[in-house]
Amino acid sequence: MARDLVKTATFAMLHFGVGFAVTYAFTGSIQIATGVALIEPAVNTVVFFFHEQVWKRAGQGKGAEKPLHGLMCGHA
Repeated sequence: MARDLVKTATFAMLHFGVGFAVTYAFTGSIQIATGVALIEPAVNTVVFFFHEQVWKRAGQGKGAEKPLHGLMCGHA
């Protein structure tokens, strides 16, 4: 459990650093880069939650292709 928390924390720091560096390279603004680096991971976390829910539902059927196809096409 402690290893998972450390791994999550280090990944969050890497994510922040990459987001900051890329945004700063494009804009040259520390303020914009900081804002994007803080907001993007938060939004990405919410999106990832829903992504996981779709994959869980896709794995509940007899084959992964039919449920996934149904979910993606709105037929579930």
